[in-house]
Amino acid sequence: MKIEFDKIPLKVIPNFNGGEKEFETRMYIDDMNKIFKGKLKPGCSIGLHTHNTSSEIIYVLSGKGKVVNLDVTERVGPGDCHYCKKGESHTFINDGDEDVEFFAVVCNQ
Repeated sequence: MKIEFDKIPLKVIPNFNGGEKEFETRMYIDDMNKIFKGKLKPGCSIGLHTHNTSSEIIYVLSGKGKVVNLDVTERVGPGDCHYCKKGESHTFINDGDEDVEFFAVVCNQ
């Protein structure tokens, strides 16, 4: 199945999971997964949250930022992949001066 993100309506979500500013996304959702392409502008973040029933994989397409997972901060940029296991908490922060664009999959298990 082909997912055409450009044909999915853009959602702009303020303070997503308690984060800063607005998270922009085009998201495909079914009963098994959330598959999305997202953007964090400079100064934006996805707040700290726990994946109690799912895991998440984030692949950075462009820009640079940081993720915090299990109290460990890691720098991420184009080509980097972040994995948050089921039961863990994480946050994603654009602390740079350019947009961070990424692809993510939340797997409901």
